[in-house]
Amino acid sequence: MVSASPGLIGLPPLVAGSWRTRLLALAMLLFAFSCLAVGSQQGGTTPVLERSVKAAFLYKFLGYMEFPSDPGPSLVVGVLGADDVAAELAHITSGRSVGNRSISVRKLGEGDALGGVNLLFVGGDASLPEAAQRAAEKNGTVIVTERDNGLQNGSVINFRLVDERVRFEVSLPAAERCNVRLSSRLLSVAYYVQKGGQ
Repeated sequence: MVSASPGLIGLPPLVAGSWRTRLLALAMLLFAFSCLAVGSQQGGTTPVLERSVKAAFLYKFLGYMEFPSDPGPSLVVGVLGADDVAAELAHITSGRSVGNRSISVRKLGEGDALGGVNLLFVGGDASLPEAAQRAAEKNGTVIVTERDNGLQNGSVINFRLVDERVRFEVSLPAAERCNVRLSSRLLSVAYYVQKGGQ
């Protein structure tokens, strides 16, 4: 198993040194993100702030996952059906790393190969065919969605709006299927954690 340790956005070097202070900083960061009211815009479009918060979460998730095999010098985040999130994520991760690994963002279209993708965000109304989902699980790709019943449909992490705030829920059985371990620190700030048999 390979563990990637998180980098903290905009925190002074002192905070990055101690695991206890990093944990506190992560909890504060995730709490701050989850408390942002994202509201809704006219015309039913997804608010810019909501997309920015989700992109920031995707970046932070990488630091709290142990992948089944060495992902190499770069962690790859694939984004399907949410070009705005891909653009924001590319901006956030530019020049940053998780542990000693750089981060690359790949915009995907339906039917594109998922080989080499460590984290896959399936946004909006985009869908992943069942065969592609099974292949992703087999390859250790963590699937993140933003839809009703996301966990029930096989996602490891699913974004939800709760009282107009971005929260996320986690499925431990789905993480086990793709052989990825999630840090207890990540689980402790999740809105909901689905355990085996649920």
